[in-house]
Amino acid sequence: MATFAETLREQRWDDHRFYHHSRINQSLHFVSAISFLVAYVLLLIDPPIAALVAWIVGMCTRQSGHFFFEPRGYDHVNGVTHEHKEEVKVGYNLFRKVILMAIWAFLPLLILLDPTIMGLMPPYEGWMGFARRVGMVWLALGVAGVLFRMLQLVFLQGIQASLVWGTKIITDPFHDIKLYHKAPLALLRGELIDPSIAQHRAP
Repeated sequence: MATFAETLREQRWDDHRFYHHSRINQSLHFVSAISFLVAYVLLLIDPPIAALVAWIVGMCTRQSGHFFFEPRGYDHVNGVTHEHKEEVKVGYNLFRKVILMAIWAFLPLLILLDPTIMGLMPPYEGWMGFARRVGMVWLALGVAGVLFRMLQLVFLQGIQASLVWGTKIITDPFHDIKLYHKAPLALLRGELIDPSIAQHRAP
């Protein structure tokens, strides 16, 4: 049975080699990681503002890299199809991300239409009150999204895989800065695809 550390290393390697070929995507992940670290600090000070930073800056930069810049065709480096990568993705594959981001985009509209959210919260006051209400709801969505997928993984792959993925998600900002801090410079040199993935086929 693989240890916790080995499983974490494997999940990180699969995520990198399958979904982070593009230097643009890597650079956006670097920006995203910095914003998430800022959000982690703000979470201790002002949770609604932390959620706004995490979703608007962190998640938008992160997911736009996947949606718009990552190659979708046959992966010759890893010898797999895009469909295969989507099937074996431990966390949120692109289909699940579309659903998650659609819910994220819909929630502010819901708050505008029903400020009390079916009586669950008191009415907010002004646009700042609206922004903070959105932040709180987005924070709840983020926590629920992680816990929901962890619960799914318990049944699909076991408790260890679930806990490992949860740990990976929380620590991804630190790991992404370490992994992708050179990507912006490589991109400025005109390097659109990371050549190191082909050179390292195993963790």
